[in-house]
Amino acid sequence: MEHKASCVLLMALLLVLGALGQDQEETCTMTLKERANCGFPGVTEQECKSKGCCFDNRILGYPWCFYPLPIKNPSDDTPLEEECPF
Repeated sequence: MEHKASCVLLMALLLVLGALGQDQEETCTMTLKERANCGFPGVTEQECKSKGCCFDNRILGYPWCFYPLPIKNPSDDTPLEEECPF
């Protein structure tokens, strides 16, 4: 019985996280070359995030505070209606 309850809770958690991810419009996941500076030298993580920007200070030589990238919806490229050939 305990195993079934754990599986149900796990599935519910996955569904909730999936639903939250669908509403996301921006991401901080990008290549280092895609980072566009959003801060200034010495910016703190709190200052950066208060501007709505991403913060990652693990790699020297690239912006630590940078603008998030918009997430492109693949369905935006497809027409809403397909034309009927006849």
